[in-house]
Amino acid sequence: MSYLGENIPKLGFGLMRLPRLEDGQTIDVEQVKQMVDAFLQAGGTYFDTARAYGESENAIRQALVERYPRESYQLATKNAAWIGPKSYEDARRDFDISLENTGAGYFDFYLIHNTGGSRTKVFDDLEMWDFVKQLKADGKVRHIGFSHHDSAEVMEEVILAHPEMEFVQLQVNWADWESGGVQSRKCVEVARKHGLPVVIMEPVRGGTLANPPEPVAQILHEANPDATFVQWALRFAWGVEGLITALSGMSSLEQMQQNLTTWKAYEPLSADEIATLERARLKLEEMLDNPCTACQYCMKACPKDIKIAQIMEALNRAAVYGYDNGKNWYGFNTSGGGKASECIQCFSCEAACPQHIEIVGKLEAAAELFE
Repeated sequence: MSYLGENIPKLGFGLMRLPRLEDGQTIDVEQVKQMVDAFLQAGGTYFDTARAYGESENAIRQALVERYPRESYQLATKNAAWIGPKSYEDARRDFDISLENTGAGYFDFYLIHNTGGSRTKVFDDLEMWDFVKQLKADGKVRHIGFSHHDSAEVMEEVILAHPEMEFVQLQVNWADWESGGVQSRKCVEVARKHGLPVVIMEPVRGGTLANPPEPVAQILHEANPDATFVQWALRFAWGVEGLITALSGMSSLEQMQQNLTTWKAYEPLSADEIATLERARLKLEEMLDNPCTACQYCMKACPKDIKIAQIMEALNRAAVYGYDNGKNWYGFNTSGGGKASECIQCFSCEAACPQHIEIVGKLEAAAELFE
């Protein structure tokens, strides 16, 4: 039985972590153009952006929309009405802004972005579900769905309340497959139960699975000395049933070319390889301080502009690579402000965190450890 997105190529281009110029802020649009060219020439078609990704929508207008026929690709973007918070009018205006930013004319996939926790209530209160249904009826979007960062139980509640949703976007990777917080496997199973196809995000867990700690790397290397760590991660994601595409947030032309090579050579994981990844998952779980993926939603919610994602990375670096590595990372990233000790314990960060990290306590620990 066919499903929505079955024929879409399984490597998707995630536009959250685009390459930057030397200032570290401005997107390197010329390099993005090269990445788009390589992606399309290899047969890729699915691009995923969002207003929450900074200037990503503007960059993809220049690199893709203005340079290729509209029917030659699929473009997805998202509505994160809980960021703000927004008024009824502002939440709807976000769609028009996205349409103007991208110049796309319409979106192939439009998502209610990041359901779970208090965020779902924001979408409910602003009647965003009815809004996206109307967008589809008006031909402004082709398919409507939602991205989810919460338990499988909460996800099923969303599906039952909104059966008009056509797909779901989930964080799925081998490290989070059995995670009690992310619940990758359980969420996929709920999606399959209700016949919803899946777009995978974070298949390389924000890049951390591209460079796993030595004990984890050793497990994978001993099983296959010729395979890269990214190959392990992408092959796992591509094996998920009912997959529309797996988004890779590529940050350079080199990463694009490597992922395209992996995609073209794809073979499903064997039973032995799946067992290897489970051993690696258990070892990694033992080592990490926290499961942060650097999505930075916590930082958007923080009234003190604390560098939360960088601080979580510092804690993980200290746990995995040693204190000096973590302290150096912390010092470099908080030299201009945003230190852990500036936290006022308002808990806005924890309400926004897709990974359900107890951030306030982690900030206290980081301040004690690094300051």
